[in-house]
Amino acid sequence: MQKTTFFTLTLSCLLVLPAMAQLGKVWTEFQLYSVDMQNYLRQNLSETLRPLEIRSQTALNNSTGELNIPNPVEAGKSLRQDLFFNPTTDKFENNPVVQSNAVTNEINRLITRSSIESFMGREGQIRLKSQLQNTEIILDNIEDFSQQSDNIFNQIANTLTSLYPTEPLKQALEGDQANLQLQAIKIQQEQARISSANLAQTIQTNQSLQYSNLNLASISQQMDEMNRSRRVDSATETARLIRTTAQIDLFGREEN
Repeated sequence: MQKTTFFTLTLSCLLVLPAMAQLGKVWTEFQLYSVDMQNYLRQNLSETLRPLEIRSQTALNNSTGELNIPNPVEAGKSLRQDLFFNPTTDKFENNPVVQSNAVTNEINRLITRSSIESFMGREGQIRLKSQLQNTEIILDNIEDFSQQSDNIFNQIANTLTSLYPTEPLKQALEGDQANLQLQAIKIQQEQARISSANLAQTIQTNQSLQYSNLNLASISQQMDEMNRSRRVDSATETARLIRTTAQIDLFGREEN
């Protein structure tokens, strides 16, 4: 009976072990993700937002929360207010409202690209590769646990046969208890396989979403550039009409 109890406890331990396995420290991995975002923003602000990179960085810093990622809504609101009350000259746009909206759109595009860089950049792919490798290792470990449980179950069956040759009912009950625990381990093994498949599918979905975000950011940038070009053309045409009108008026006065 003591041997049977020992084997039953061993099966219980095996049942718990797979559940204790973890892919990694979630908070640590997210911190690395947020650091990549911040690095991308700092390195690219001056390229697209000069001469407003300092004010843009201030807006991003002030909108960064506990997760160390900027809130695009708060950053945009702060920057719009700053530019509205402290406007700067721009060779293409003198309207502070239009200018602040354009800068806010660029901030949003930068945040989108920083998220893409954090997920699909060099460091992001290293983290993703490690996560997938750890998942495969865990599945291999669960497979080993399942095989060990099969061996232990066979040992239990043999032990019960030798200990209770004249007590078939008790032997059957003990065997059923061990069999239930064995089935629980196998069920958990299949659940782990399903979870790993879901993880892979989630990663692929996230990758597709990042590509979609990048395309949307590119479309937004193209629309802003087209609007700016139209405003420049409109301003140029207005200036030409003013000059023409002034010349006509001047000639008319000279004739009189």
